[in-house]
Amino acid sequence: MTIQTAKLSDPAVRAFVTAVNAHDRHAFLALLTPDATMSDDGSDRDLDDWIDREIFSSNGHLDVESDSGRSVVARYRNDTWGEMRTRWRFVVEPDGHISRFETGQA
Repeated sequence: MTIQTAKLSDPAVRAFVTAVNAHDRHAFLALLTPDATMSDDGSDRDLDDWIDREIFSSNGHLDVESDSGRSVVARYRNDTWGEMRTRWRFVVEPDGHISRFETGQA
């Protein structure tokens, strides 16, 4: 069962999912701290390269299945890899910006 994005409990995570699904790079980048980092399947990746390849140039889309605040499980799909079940974990700073996110297969 998919959880509506508007019902996600953490505001930063809700904004992240909204920006990904709207393919809004500007809104996405505005959510991140200037020194934000990320990892995919346990390996740190170059953030700019990864988001371009995995989200924005390949029509990435998240359908959240479970919401634990700053951790979600979602069906993620893009034009490169198709659809897979993924886990996303977020580190959110006191000002509401995301300083790190980690994703990988669930």
